[in-house]
Amino acid sequence: MKNNKYKILLLSDLNKSATSELKSAVSLAKMIDGDITLFHVKKPTDIVERESQLSAMRSINEEHIVTNKAIENLINPISQDFKLNIGYNVSIGNVKHEIETYINAYQPDIIVLGKRKSKTLNFMGDNITDYVLKTHKGSIMIANQNKALQPNQEATLGVLNTNDHPLDANFIAGLITKTSQPIKSFKIVSQLSGLENAEANKTVEFVFEKGDSAVDNVSKYASKSNINLMCFDNSNHDKSNTSIKNVINKLDVSLLLTGKNTTMLHR
Repeated sequence: MKNNKYKILLLSDLNKSATSELKSAVSLAKMIDGDITLFHVKKPTDIVERESQLSAMRSINEEHIVTNKAIENLINPISQDFKLNIGYNVSIGNVKHEIETYINAYQPDIIVLGKRKSKTLNFMGDNITDYVLKTHKGSIMIANQNKALQPNQEATLGVLNTNDHPLDANFIAGLITKTSQPIKSFKIVSQLSGLENAEANKTVEFVFEKGDSAVDNVSKYASKSNINLMCFDNSNHDKSNTSIKNVINKLDVSLLLTGKNTTMLHR
């Protein structure tokens, strides 16, 4: 029987926020019926300190054992609590190369990355978030540590459109089926038309005029609305002050970025 579940790849450096990032991935998996695999990469320079080949091999083997145990301690309680199988893989090598190789082999529908507290997109110390944003054509979730999704709680969804063109109606309809709460639609447009705060069907709409403070205003209203997952079309956004990096840095929520090849919620 063919497995039609979405494949979710969580790229983790196993830092202090790994638990909240994994819970966000689990919440997404439950929302869209997906399978999760956690992937972690170690740099050889972080493991091997001696020049002896025998010592190097011993250090690498020991590190594999320690890392596998750490990952199992992370995923097993969450897997049991929320009745979801979570796989994992560990690799040692150049971080970007190993991630690219694994992505090509695994072919995930969605990649999950953690958002750091600093206003940079560095991940695993190698700017991997920026790299994934540029190369992965599918969906990407940037999991926010402060407002992590909870698998046993319904997500409060928002949709951000920074372009004057309307978003895919099918995409909005797909989101609506995932929650009983009204979806908050945030729009940044060239000129206001007096439609802000309009409610139609199951969507509450907020409209903001383009400008330096537009994303800040969206962030403020998203916080007031208790949004914990904002959906954003990464393939059709303004290139100036509503750039993807600006949106990631300023919005204090988890972001689900849809890409050119996104099939999410349409299966």
